[in-house]
Amino acid sequence: MAEEIKTQADVQSARTAPPLPEGKHYVWGTGRRKKAIARIRIKPGTGTFTVNEKSYENFFTEDKDRRAVLSPLTFANMVKAWDVFANVKGGGFAGQAGAVTLGLARALVIAAPEVEGLLRDQGLLTRDARMKERKKYGQKGARKRFQFSKR
Repeated sequence: MAEEIKTQADVQSARTAPPLPEGKHYVWGTGRRKKAIARIRIKPGTGTFTVNEKSYENFFTEDKDRRAVLSPLTFANMVKAWDVFANVKGGGFAGQAGAVTLGLARALVIAAPEVEGLLRDQGLLTRDARMKERKKYGQKGARKRFQFSKR
């Protein structure tokens, strides 16, 4: 009985996707993280989530990455309200998950401006600018140096 009450409360509190403007079929968002770039299309639907034409469960093998890409929809309480189509290239899995998260959050803000405060409070609309540091000449790597010999 307690489980039934929970699901009824979840259904009541779940937001629906607002209708798109006349002539628009999708809302686009772009996300970047490290070397990864994600282009996200969302449209009102039933909750399908595809990344590079695979379901997000098959594309992202790590649990943390799956939770990360769903987090904008979870915090906005719109998991089953949008169909999400993501194209990702470059970088590794963690960078790609971060790029999809940012792109999805940006697309949600364009489609439903009332969720911007929630997403901004969670830090989902902030671009993580950290990149790999370049290797310098006269050194072995970005920071590591060749061994110093006094004599």
